[in-house]
Amino acid sequence: MTQSFSRRAFFKGAAIGAGLLAMGGRAKAADQPIQGFEDTKSNTDKAKAWEPVSDRKLRVGIVGYGVCKFGAAFGFQDHPNVDVVAVSDLIPDRCEALARECRCGKTYPSLEELVKDKTIEAVFVATDAPNHARHCIEVLKSGKHVASAVPAVFGSLEDADKLYEAVKSSGLNYMMFETTAFHNDCYAMREIFRAGGFGKMVYTEGEYYHYMETPIDSYKGWRVGLPPQWYPTHSNGYYVAVTGGSFTEVSCMGIPSEIPHLQPANNPYANPFGTEIALFRTSEGGMARMAVSWDTPGHGGEMGRVRGQKGSMLDMAFDGSSDVSKMNLAKPALPPKVSAGGHGGSHGYLGNEFVTSILQGRTPLVNIAWALNMTVAGIVAHQSALKGGELMKIPQYAI
Repeated sequence: MTQSFSRRAFFKGAAIGAGLLAMGGRAKAADQPIQGFEDTKSNTDKAKAWEPVSDRKLRVGIVGYGVCKFGAAFGFQDHPNVDVVAVSDLIPDRCEALARECRCGKTYPSLEELVKDKTIEAVFVATDAPNHARHCIEVLKSGKHVASAVPAVFGSLEDADKLYEAVKSSGLNYMMFETTAFHNDCYAMREIFRAGGFGKMVYTEGEYYHYMETPIDSYKGWRVGLPPQWYPTHSNGYYVAVTGGSFTEVSCMGIPSEIPHLQPANNPYANPFGTEIALFRTSEGGMARMAVSWDTPGHGGEMGRVRGQKGSMLDMAFDGSSDVSKMNLAKPALPPKVSAGGHGGSHGYLGNEFVTSILQGRTPLVNIAWALNMTVAGIVAHQSALKGGELMKIPQYAI
């Protein structure tokens, strides 16, 4: 299903979003950072210094510096193996601000112009979510490696297949910057899983709670009324980024919301739900419950827990084999000037993983299969919610 926006639906959604923001959303945004952007203490191994894998500098272009300012959030400009050679944003003031932040002297008015620059080897796409797939395909067609903010695609199974084929046929690196992959606990879970500490994973939970009484400002109002399970990777990462597995089928329930922009008549998606809870079957034969919610106040963030046949883990507390309990579960050191940053101390690690994977000629951690298996499961989950929880099969992607 390819998502399309009519002019009437777009302007209605944008007008409602603007009205809600005028009633206090902008004041709140000025008072505190967007959830997840607070610098977070990272469980980093300080006993061993970072060691470069190459002395080469990767020539990187960065596109996008919107309300989240993601273009400069992942440490490319501070990485010793990176030269940020050009940046772009459609809005001139934002483009200039991104150039200053990245200490870059070359700017382009659009991604389409930036990818024509033959000196650029890789591009980080931090644009609006509805354009992630299209922009990444454009970068790949230009012969450049690409990384993208989440989600990989936006509500479209057709776009997922197009992006998958573009990555596979290009032979280039694609990575989605899913923040849970380098949360302290998710990193530790992955290490324990790979060491056999959980055995077969029986049950996993992931939750992404982000209360939005008024929608966060966004390009053309794309966040107004956003279906929760169209932005599923922060919860789904607690299975895919731990095991490397996928979700095979889903039954999802949606809860109608009382918040104005989450009324179906008030948003361009005709979305009625502020919360969607998905029950998945996993590729191991286990189960996972993944929750995404915009309209429930209280504690928020990205969190998860796992239970296997040999052990379980909540936060950083592992209950299982004593041998695994003795493992060093700290994340490796980052380059000296690269900060772990926000979203669970993940930002710097995601940027470093993308850069290192290219320099080493290997597949990055959150590769195209992981990215689509996290994202597409949510698209099908929303379809299930609209059908009252009907059990539905989920397309599968592999390297």
